[in-house]
Amino acid sequence: MDAQIIWTIICGLAIAVGAAGIIIPVLPGSILIAVSLFVWALVLGSPLGWVIFGIGLLFVAAGMVSSAVLTGRVMKERSIPGRSVLIGVVLGVVGFFVIPVVGLLVGFVLGLFLSEFARKKEVGPAISSSLAALRAMGLGILAEFGFAAMAAGTWVTGVLIYFVNR
Repeated sequence: MDAQIIWTIICGLAIAVGAAGIIIPVLPGSILIAVSLFVWALVLGSPLGWVIFGIGLLFVAAGMVSSAVLTGRVMKERSIPGRSVLIGVVLGVVGFFVIPVVGLLVGFVLGLFLSEFARKKEVGPAISSSLAALRAMGLGILAEFGFAAMAAGTWVTGVLIYFVNR
């Protein structure tokens, strides 16, 4: 096996971990995909590798921007402060260590709700704004994952073109 094949396999695994990291926030996400595309282009040393890197990077950037814009827009419309999300993240990290497997999600949701309850002083509005924040974040994750899948598909196409014509 030559170095290009080994690095292609390594980059493919890293791209898969990056795609999973968009959904599972403990793992690295879009940045890992971009770095993997860059490493693959560097190892390949051909114009095709750099074209695939450029197209993939555009998809990764579009995903990150769309996620931020979609999430931010809803959070601003509902006047949900970043502090609530930060408290959710902190309790999510605590939950990750306290409750195996689902602790991250449980801790995040609990932290978000508690922060919104402290701010709104009523259960109903706190639940409503917490659900809106969760939906917004879910939509952002979905958009970013879709673009990451397009970047991964671009890479797979590049791999096929390169190794078929080699």
